[in-house]
Amino acid sequence: MNPHEGIVRRSVVRISAPGAGQDDGGGRFWGSGFFIAPGRVLTCAHVVAMGGGGVLEGGVAFDVTDWRERTLRGRVVLALPPPRPGARPPDRWPLPDLALVEVEDAADAECLWLSDRSAVVPAPVALYGWSRETGELGWRYGTGTAAGGDGSGGAMLLRGEIPVAGCSGGPVVDTGRGAVIGVSKGRGEGTAGLAVPVTALRAVANERPGRERLHALVRAHDRYHLRHYRAIGAGRSWTGLQKQLRGPVGGFAPVLRTQLFARLAELTQPAGPGEVMTLVDEVKSRVLQDPYQPGVEHDPRTWREGVGLLYDLRDGTVDRAERVGGPPRDLELEAVLLYAARVAAAVSRLGHAADAKPLSGLADWLVIQADEVQEAVRKDIHRLLHGGSAGSAEPDRRPAGDKVSLDKVRFGAVESEEDGGRARADVLVEIDPTMYGDLYPWRIKLLGENNRVTPLCDDVRGVPRAALRETLREPIAEALRQSDVGEHLAALQVVLPRELFDEPVASWRLTPPGAGDDSFDPHALPLGQRRVVVVRDRRRRDHPAFPEWHTRWRGAGRGPMTAVRLRDEVPVPGHAARRKESRNAAYARFLETDPSAVPVYCGPVSHGPGATALEAALTAGHAVVIWRCCTGEHDDCEEFHEQASRLVCEATTVEGLHRRLRSLRIRCADPEAPDEDARWAQSIALLMDSPEDPGLAPPPLTAPGPRPGEGA
Repeated sequence: MNPHEGIVRRSVVRISAPGAGQDDGGGRFWGSGFFIAPGRVLTCAHVVAMGGGGVLEGGVAFDVTDWRERTLRGRVVLALPPPRPGARPPDRWPLPDLALVEVEDAADAECLWLSDRSAVVPAPVALYGWSRETGELGWRYGTGTAAGGDGSGGAMLLRGEIPVAGCSGGPVVDTGRGAVIGVSKGRGEGTAGLAVPVTALRAVANERPGRERLHALVRAHDRYHLRHYRAIGAGRSWTGLQKQLRGPVGGFAPVLRTQLFARLAELTQPAGPGEVMTLVDEVKSRVLQDPYQPGVEHDPRTWREGVGLLYDLRDGTVDRAERVGGPPRDLELEAVLLYAARVAAAVSRLGHAADAKPLSGLADWLVIQADEVQEAVRKDIHRLLHGGSAGSAEPDRRPAGDKVSLDKVRFGAVESEEDGGRARADVLVEIDPTMYGDLYPWRIKLLGENNRVTPLCDDVRGVPRAALRETLREPIAEALRQSDVGEHLAALQVVLPRELFDEPVASWRLTPPGAGDDSFDPHALPLGQRRVVVVRDRRRRDHPAFPEWHTRWRGAGRGPMTAVRLRDEVPVPGHAARRKESRNAAYARFLETDPSAVPVYCGPVSHGPGATALEAALTAGHAVVIWRCCTGEHDDCEEFHEQASRLVCEATTVEGLHRRLRSLRIRCADPEAPDEDARWAQSIALLMDSPEDPGLAPPPLTAPGPRPGEGA
């Protein structure tokens, strides 16, 4: 027998049409599923879709039969992707193809252990489920390898003895680590199979209601496993199985993991992956002996997933202390405990009363476990829990039995040196000039501290200009989720070819067209009304930064800024020129301006006279420009220049512009009562183009291959 089979079988269920739990003949058996928390079964959406739209939408119950042959009632509470109201279920359910089922009277169900790590492949796996393909309905399992993914993290490719039809919805278990890493989706040709990583559940947390549902599910899961281990010990528990697999080695042992996860589950969970990854990055930078540079960007949604990113820090290398003959360090345990202390400090700063008791319990646990790590890290943990400075001495040990309370533990009394109250990174969107007809290639990166650049996604072929907003909506949203930290929101920097400078990127939204239009929700607001949105020049990236550019960037940062007209000939009534200023004349004029001068212009700059003047300003090195990217008729140009000049002078430096611009965008876009005093700022745009960012190197050559519309 497979060593995992007994413990897995008690958690796997078969899913059937109503009334067919004990009589699964014909087509009434739908597939498999497994308990991940008391009363909660995970399966594939296409399995429950066999019951039709009523089942998918949660209105019709169906049969769930457990290992004791008890038939219980189940209802779908979540399907990914969600079905469209009134639509028939698709023949081939798109990824992530997951469904969460609420099962009545199943509080005593045994639950599988969900992996806390992003899918690690290749990995030895076993697949389990029920099938009637070989005759009578029966239990099946197979072994193989999780061989890879689809590049987006939405699918897991399997090879080996893949189970037969009917096992869809069953668990894919990493037999090396003792954890469920996927859900069986289907079988391909020969020994090939397809599964959905359990990390696909993170998509639930993209919106607030789903985030709370995911956190409640993880909380129930981790509470269950601590309770189960305490009740039966190492016998039939996942903690016991993981102890056997790990062997007698130190580090972050499975028992400690079970204890810590149950404690972390009681805390207020992070609002987004950026909050988790900020702490993970800080810990890795502190604990690793060599410079830390992440190679892959992760997307954790819970505190426990941050712990999962701190395993196996050595990755087969030897610790520096061992190389020079010193005592070896337990990097794994150091990293996890330091991370947990940072989580405690971050949660305590939220000030939620419900967190007081679990924070106190976590602190007490950390103080005990910190005895096993080196002194420097132990002092870091103590400082995070008790306040003080990095160089403060560790106080005497507390008397035995003296419990830590919030009166004694001043969580977050000091910020860590790395935490300066900022977003984890800025989001950089690079759009290149057209390469294939009218298609604009694009890339999205994160610009982090210490010149850290992390590519996230790209399309080297590109899309038409009309499709840019919708194409980039979800990739930008995902990048912002990974960059925001609490109230500290990432800036959005959009690098554009000059013919796209008047694209209203500040008015782009993260919600699909038509969604959230009637609700006043921060996630539905135009980007420029909530966060910093700036335009940057794509053309200047093809050459090294020149001296005038550096000089003017420093001048705008130092201040005080003054305003200069982009076009010197613009008259009071509108844009009909009194005389045309040549490009050379404009260039000469810009060279004579103060290094902190900011060109302003009431009109578009992607074409016509505005484009000619902007070209001269950029050639003269100007790094900050304000303009109005509208093309409609208007007669308030003189007011725009007066108000924009006042805005620049009051801001003093370039950093002072952002809050004022955000306020203006909100005031002039009010649908109920537009602020007439802010009407001049409609469609206002800001170019803020540093010559120093490392993430803006010229793009790589496009991959070879047929162009769109050409034959392969």
